Amino acid sequence: MRATLWLLALFAVAVASALFAGNNQGTVTVFWPPWRLDLSLNFVLLALALAFTTLYAALRALAALVALPRQAQRWRLQQKERAMHGALLDALTQLMSGRFLRSRKAAQAALEQEASLRGGGTYLPQGEALRVMSHLVAADASHALQDRSAREQHLQDALTPPEKSEASLQQDLHEGVQLRAARWALDDREPLAALEGLATLSQGAARRTLALRIKLKATRLAQQTQEALETARLLGKHRAFSPAAAQSIVRGLASELIRNAHDPEQLSATWLALDPIERDMPELAIHAAQRLAELGGEPAQVRRWLEPVWQQLVDRPGELDELDARRLVRALETALDSLDAQWLARIEAAQQANPRDARLQYLAGVACMQRQLWGKAQQLLTQATPRLQDTGLRANAWCHLAQLAEQRGDLEAALAAWKSAAQSKS
Repeated sequence: MRATLWLLALFAVAVASALFAGNNQGTVTVFWPPWRLDLSLNFVLLALALAFTTLYAALRALAALVALPRQAQRWRLQQKERAMHGALLDALTQLMSGRFLRSRKAAQAALEQEASLRGGGTYLPQGEALRVMSHLVAADASHALQDRSAREQHLQDALTPPEKSEASLQQDLHEGVQLRAARWALDDREPLAALEGLATLSQGAARRTLALRIKLKATRLAQQTQEALETARLLGKHRAFSPAAAQSIVRGLASELIRNAHDPEQLSATWLALDPIERDMPELAIHAAQRLAELGGEPAQVRRWLEPVWQQLVDRPGELDELDARRLVRALETALDSLDAQWLARIEAAQQANPRDARLQYLAGVACMQRQLWGKAQQLLTQATPRLQDTGLRANAWCHLAQLAEQRGDLEAALAAWKSAAQSKS
């Protein structure tokens, strides 16, 4: 389409020129005493056009001739810049393929090219980014080669700002280098150094997913469980893990906090510091209750912590894992001292609602035993013991039956129960 328009324009110019010059009788007279020169107007116009074209072409040729040295310099600069980019790409390629010596050598070649350009007074728009990236690749290769001195030297060079650099670009590069250095510190099993590096980041950079992942690993390695738990919560909100993985990590860290408590007061403070959704996890509630019982906490408080899990077992028995259900029964068994009538009624109601559940029948029998309801305890434990699948619970049931037999003076039945308990444990 464009060629057609140009052709039409050319035809129009030709037609206009023919119409103007074909019947043009005008002349131009030049007086140069004592001479007189008459020239055709068409000839004068053509001569002026040729003179203008010749002068324009001469000026363009002169400008091109004058610009040759500058163009040659620009061409040499482009060649050096291409060589620098090529060396950096080669360094990255060699690093990803595991050729660390070649990668470091290529990165150093890129640094030499950049230094020569900077020494010649040439400023490249991406020169600072290329310099930092080259130092970072060389440091990464040195880290893989276990050359810590070379790694630290390249790291310091990467963190050294140049005389001319954009503030935003410098901040981004600095944050990237600090994140990389924190990962190297983790590889060296130096979590405190990694945390110190992360502390130098801005607030926005410190909340990025990569920074939070590094912080989670560092705090776990440094045994800073509370900080690790808070970081895991943030990662879960950022969807850095799948929901199941995030829940598993949070549950593990919360369990570690509970396990590290050394007295009931510290354990209570730790439990209250957990999020409500974490306190609703059956595994954590049972673990906290068991730990509280081990530390000599009040049985009533143990039962309060277990109440949501107990309600889940009663209302939705299929949702609670079998292992958690057994752990719940064992935890409640340790908290049956000073059992009040309300809890006894709950246990009996649950057992009557699920008469085939041997675990509830066993727990009801132990509860009746604690309330000195010997006959009912004997009946419930006798019915539950053969149907208990867990060997630990079955052994405990035989032990309770032996104690009941001794209490009523039936030594033969007590001996048989003790023997069955020993066989269940073996």
